[in-house]
Amino acid sequence: MTKQIMDDMKMRRSLTRITYEIVENNKGTQNLVFIGIKTRGIYLAQRLAERLNQLEGVQVPTGSLDVTLYRDDVHMADVGDQATVHGADIPVDLTGKHVILIDDVIFTGRTVRAALNALMEYGRPAKVSLAVLVDRGHRELPIRPDFVGKNIPTGMDEQVSVAMTEVDGHDSVTIEKVVQPH
Repeated sequence: MTKQIMDDMKMRRSLTRITYEIVENNKGTQNLVFIGIKTRGIYLAQRLAERLNQLEGVQVPTGSLDVTLYRDDVHMADVGDQATVHGADIPVDLTGKHVILIDDVIFTGRTVRAALNALMEYGRPAKVSLAVLVDRGHRELPIRPDFVGKNIPTGMDEQVSVAMTEVDGHDSVTIEKVVQPH
């Protein structure tokens, strides 16, 4: 059974709140760079940048990051020829910047760890913060988001899915039980 946690209006409100929190935490918009983690984090980063532009009249450099090659829980021998690596689109040198890493869901923290490793190839940021639409808990690493749209406590037998118009044709966050094979 699938249960909707957020609809398009709740997502929009969460992103607006996160935008305000970023500006407040940063004491303005100077030196900000938004980096979205592939795939849906990229669209969230673009939406946050658009919202920031509407609210503050500022264009924040916005880029993307594919962390596939940096993950410690995916081995290239297991992936084989199916690995599609899109690399990164980092619009500026990150040295001295306040980078906001953006992802749709944080779970174990391994994707964020991989993203931190990948980021260091593009300069040495003064600060890195993490913004996520959903925090579902169950961390395996000591990583905590700075900006959260919604905390959704989940069981290990549940899956959180984020749908976005850019990829899925609509905006929503759902949670459903995953049937474990016996």
